[in-house]
Amino acid sequence: VQLVESGGGLVQPGGSLRLPCAASGFTLDYYTIGWFRQAPAKEREGVSCLSNSDGRTSYADSVKGRFTISRDNAKNTVYLQMNSLKPEDTAVYYCAAVRGSIAIMWKPAYNYWGQGTQVTVSS
Repeated sequence: VQLVESGGGLVQPGGSLRLPCAASGFTLDYYTIGWFRQAPAKEREGVSCLSNSDGRTSYADSVKGRFTISRDNAKNTVYLQMNSLKPEDTAVYYCAAVRGSIAIMWKPAYNYWGQGTQVTVSS
């Protein structure tokens, strides 16, 4: 099982980024995929998650209305579309996977983690 994030970078406030999380070694159908982020000197926090078996999604209050999680079955990839980015969104973003339909952003539940991708929002 492998998860690979990409798409991070430097963006100005108000800008957008899309982060892919490509899965290999398993198909997404029976897994929940979560996006988490960790800013310097802060705990890793949940951002969003998608239960692929039933389509349920969840978002942290801080990103509701700005971020959207989605999937591409053909590419076995989950995306995090981030719009209206703010400096406080700056962090390393990780995707994670757990088998089952849980749709919660509880970090200990997730078994598999990617290596992370840096997102920096600054002018």
